[in-house]
Amino acid sequence: MTRVKRGNVARKRRKKILKLAKGFRGSHSRLFRTANQQVMKALRNAYRDRRKRKRDFRRLWITRINAAARQHGMSYSQLMGQMKKANIQLNRKMLAQLAVLDPASFGKVVELADQAGK
Repeated sequence: MTRVKRGNVARKRRKKILKLAKGFRGSHSRLFRTANQQVMKALRNAYRDRRKRKRDFRRLWITRINAAARQHGMSYSQLMGQMKKANIQLNRKMLAQLAVLDPASFGKVVELADQAGK
């Protein structure tokens, strides 16, 4: 059986991993074996957290909408239910932006929803 020399391929593979590990602390960015483990872990976390970020932002928007709705004497669930009846189709991200940046127009949305709910 002939001898396989992997010099070029192996070096490219290791350099690729070490490039991904740039910025990690200590041997995690210098030694191939530990860097490889840390890169795999970092990529797993990144994959998971890209999905988690969407959940986290939705929770934040709902919290903000709830706080603003309660200032107008209504809970979040009541507001969303009445908005659905009134056929007001604003997503949670935009509602949260209104609540934070333009409370007056958020108040108008709440009034419209309240009138349609009654």
